Amino acid sequence: MNVQIYHNPGCGTSRNTLALIRNAGIEPEVIEYLTQPPQRAVLKALIASVGLTVREALRKEGTPNAELGLGDPALTADQLPDTDGQRIRR
Repeated sequence: MNVQIYHNPGCGTSRNTLALIRNAGIEPEVIEYLTQPPQRAVLKALIASVGLTVREALRKEGTPNAELGLGDPALTADQLPDTDGQRIRR
């Protein structure tokens, strides 16, 4: 079985998830997304593969979501920032 995890070693939930995968006897490919962010097309495909919209996949708490204006309902998924952390391009 091929397993990938987009991991943040500073996040307890991410560390616990990685531990659960390893405890199941699986050594996943670990991608530290803060240093190796996925390209926009990969990110959109991952989000779609779990049946979410881009907006549904955005984390709201503990992030700069409000500062970046990501909650603005007028924004389309294509107007949301790329994975490089840039502000919204209008």
